[in-house]
Amino acid sequence: MTKYSRIPEFIFESSWEVCNKVGGIYTVLSTRAKTLQETHKDKVLFIGPDCWGDSPCPYFKEDKKLLADWREKANDEGLQLKIGRWTIPGEPIAVLVDFKPYFVKKNEIYTWLWENFQVDSLHAYGDYDEASMFSYAAALVVESFYNYCLDDDSRCVYQANEWMTGLGALYIHKKLPQIGTIFTTHATSIGRSIAGNNKPLYDYLFAYNGDQMAEELNMQSKHSIEKQTAHYADCFTTVSEITARECKELLDKEVDVVLPNGFEDDFVPSGPTFTRKRNAARKRLMQVANALTGDTFDNNTVIVSTSGRYEFRNKGVDVFIESMNRLLRDERIADKKILAYIEVPGWVGQPRQDLQERLSQNKEYDTPLECPMVTHWLHNMSHDNVLGMLKYLNMLNTKADRVKLIFLPCYLTGNDGIINLKYYDLILGNDLCIYPSYYEPWGYTPLEAVAFKVPCITTDLAGFGLWANSTFKHNGELEDGVKVIHRTDYNYSEVADYIKDTVAKYALMTDTDRKKCRAAAEKLSKKALWKEFINYYHKAYDIALTKAEARRKVMG
Repeated sequence: MTKYSRIPEFIFESSWEVCNKVGGIYTVLSTRAKTLQETHKDKVLFIGPDCWGDSPCPYFKEDKKLLADWREKANDEGLQLKIGRWTIPGEPIAVLVDFKPYFVKKNEIYTWLWENFQVDSLHAYGDYDEASMFSYAAALVVESFYNYCLDDDSRCVYQANEWMTGLGALYIHKKLPQIGTIFTTHATSIGRSIAGNNKPLYDYLFAYNGDQMAEELNMQSKHSIEKQTAHYADCFTTVSEITARECKELLDKEVDVVLPNGFEDDFVPSGPTFTRKRNAARKRLMQVANALTGDTFDNNTVIVSTSGRYEFRNKGVDVFIESMNRLLRDERIADKKILAYIEVPGWVGQPRQDLQERLSQNKEYDTPLECPMVTHWLHNMSHDNVLGMLKYLNMLNTKADRVKLIFLPCYLTGNDGIINLKYYDLILGNDLCIYPSYYEPWGYTPLEAVAFKVPCITTDLAGFGLWANSTFKHNGELEDGVKVIHRTDYNYSEVADYIKDTVAKYALMTDTDRKKCRAAAEKLSKKALWKEFINYYHKAYDIALTKAEARRKVMG
């Protein structure tokens, strides 16, 4: 492993998802924090938005004695802060900053941004203003802390995650040039938008002009801040090789380092606890399916699922449904039952009372409920993509259907009213997890699956899928723990067939072969721990600090 000569004495890191569990970046930061704490013990400061006001943040524990002198100074400077610990493994120091007071200065800040970095904020809408004011406030936190607690000889880096923190990175680049800046895009805003608008991203990537596409898709401001931050930051990074290609074409900037997303596995149960939780998850999934459909399921049932954000095409939810539809007619598994779940949060209304009543009786049913494809009523039942496709394909979970597909459209927090298990307590009940992504810069869901010894199916349009292929040194197969399907802009039908065939193959495996797949999945997950991936961050820190030192010499 390469050793880098420049090691930061202090690391600042900002993200909208610090102590704010809204997406995959929360997982990146919260699992990496433990490794950083072990090497930099309380010399890491995570900065997040104070979205909570007077309500307690469930992921943060305030400590009024921590950094008390600086807190007083920051308050005198007009910063409204909460200082404490992020309640995750490692318990790093976190600062939540109230960004709302800066909205009154918005136009002045945007003018400064244009004059110094040519960032176009004129077309801002939606979350652009909120993100920008937080980013500005986060930079003021760094400026205040640096001036009060550190000195010009301190080796410091500031890592900004996503376009939402770009403004702060540019502010620090201008106002505190002695700090090395790192900008990490976890997905380009314009790439995600191209894919989400059903335009072919990959075959035409070489021909797309990022600025032109931003104008066409009304993404000018987000694209502008992302592009300029990528160009001005000391070290520009992203999370996978596939997104690195996207950055080069759409942001006109090659990345300096790829930072693959690792994780910690200390939340994965072992031994008898694992077996008990797996059995409990399987039992619950089959109970819910029986109460909905009136069909019976035993332990020979093959349970599969997909999960993640509700991006119908980007996450491959559409092709997952299509593959299950084709599996219905696959004669190879005529004597097998497949139970498939779509665990994707939709516009959920409330848990189904009729389903709750059945589950409370704790008995087996032989008649279906009305609409036996969904566990919770939605606000938009007639306009939901999943339910619409199930209806179009006539996938109604009749007793004769050996493949049952059920939509579980809520966050699995342990109190959803139907499953009542947390996501990590449910995922290990699966036999296979399926993530046929079209647009997926990294892909935590397959990584989490293999950590819980669940083999999975993904694609080579996902960063994780590409990483798995490079680790295997061949295209991943089920026996490797991860089946990596080749996916393009136009091979939707072939992907659906590949998934169908892989599920059928698994269903027909012996118990011995299944155990080998599960062991291979777990083995692969060990290669993605943060202790393996943290060195990529050390390289980024080294690049940023080298440039900051060069500036200091010029400044004298």
